[in-house]
Amino acid sequence: QVQLVESGGGLVQAGGSLRLSCAASRSTASLRDMRWYRQAPGKERDLVASITSIPITYYADSVKGRLNISRDNAKNTMYLQMNNLKPEDTAVYYCNTVEIGVDYWGQGTQVTVSS
Repeated sequence: QVQLVESGGGLVQAGGSLRLSCAASRSTASLRDMRWYRQAPGKERDLVASITSIPITYYADSVKGRLNISRDNAKNTMYLQMNNLKPEDTAVYYCNTVEIGVDYWGQGTQVTVSS
């Protein structure tokens, strides 16, 4: 099992930056994939970015060039650096990993971008 705790959300103006963190309760070195999702009010939870243990990264088209995902296995933490934020980035951001077929989610952190 692994517990995930997100932090770093907040209110920011359009064009601003935030860095989200996802702290794991144990070593992340054995976690093959770690992901960031987001869910806006009334919408489905969508994959924003993912990172493997190699690492290989993936980004949704809507965030390419503005968001950067990274992981520090020594600190058991994954990050999401978000730059040039837009109002449409407003959502609750969740970190996620899957291990032996079981999905693990954090509680989420709210990101609100004002225009």
